[in-house]
Amino acid sequence: DARADRSPGEFYQLDFEMAFATQEEVLDVCEDLIYDTFKAFTDKKVTPKPFRRITYADAMMTYGSDKPDLRNPLIICDLTDFFAGVSFPAFKGRPVRGIVANCQGKSKKFFEDSLKFATSPEVGLGGLGYITLKQGVFAGPIAKFLSEEKKEEIITITGVKEGETLFFICDDKKNDTEKKAGHIRSWLAAKEQLDLIRDDAFEFCFIVDFPMYEIDEETGDTIFTHNPFSMPQGGMDALLGEDPTKVLAYQYDLVCNGIELASGAVRNHDIDIMKKAFEIAGYGEDEIKNRFKALYEAFKYGAPPHAGMAPGIDRMIMLLQGENNLREGQAFPMSVSGADMMMNCPSEVTELQLREAHIKLR
Repeated sequence: DARADRSPGEFYQLDFEMAFATQEEVLDVCEDLIYDTFKAFTDKKVTPKPFRRITYADAMMTYGSDKPDLRNPLIICDLTDFFAGVSFPAFKGRPVRGIVANCQGKSKKFFEDSLKFATSPEVGLGGLGYITLKQGVFAGPIAKFLSEEKKEEIITITGVKEGETLFFICDDKKNDTEKKAGHIRSWLAAKEQLDLIRDDAFEFCFIVDFPMYEIDEETGDTIFTHNPFSMPQGGMDALLGEDPTKVLAYQYDLVCNGIELASGAVRNHDIDIMKKAFEIAGYGEDEIKNRFKALYEAFKYGAPPHAGMAPGIDRMIMLLQGENNLREGQAFPMSVSGADMMMNCPSEVTELQLREAHIKLR
């Protein structure tokens, strides 16, 4: 589908695969390429090498996203254990996150707008609590539930300072709470709100250690989280001995200013590990043979360990141009529906063309 950073139905990538390569060797190659390219085509600050390696778990906890914009200085903290000792029913036994922001000078409407955004369909929170530290005293609807001891503790945990506001995000599930906290973090930092995001830098990082599996909320089945053809960390031992949701994959993304710029993995090259990995996700061997015949047959003869990555060319150009939409950097962009206006396609085909392709319309 079409998005601001994605053209419908096509993409251009600079793809490289390396035999007998480790994850870190792939990241080093990508790092050199991206750093040199961006230094050559921009006057903005570029993250010096080496780029930060952030685990998926830490990215979701700290930024509420696996594509964090590191120009945004706001940080998310975990307050679940803190509220386990607070008699506030709405947070009891549920995951809670906190975000400290300096909202001094903001009107009552700003806080009303923050609540409106939090409860919008885009985010889906039931509410957005907050407390503000004024002259050493907390003000806000949740403050009355905190003892003096707890107030001192939350200052220590969050680092909230005089005049700053601490926002609370809470939902039923950990993953949902993290993602919704990420939405609040982005909203607060936006130019229309606190205007915290610098426009003078390209901030790069690698997101690593993606989970191999997750539980489908609708069916309860174990399914692949991202790329099913990645090598699980720990190999066969991990697949045989660990809870599938705890198994990590050798998968990694390059992120710049909140945009996924490249993605890659250490590829699974072992047929036995491949069969076991797919078995956990509910695939029988016959189905693997039919659906992934090329890999199945190739792996029977042996394949070298290999890894790779693929930066997106269009996204690199979009960022270097300072645009927010991929189409601004394309010579002949497609429409949202996937039509090429210059080539006037897709268009009607003749009966002869259909016959040549052995296609019959019914």
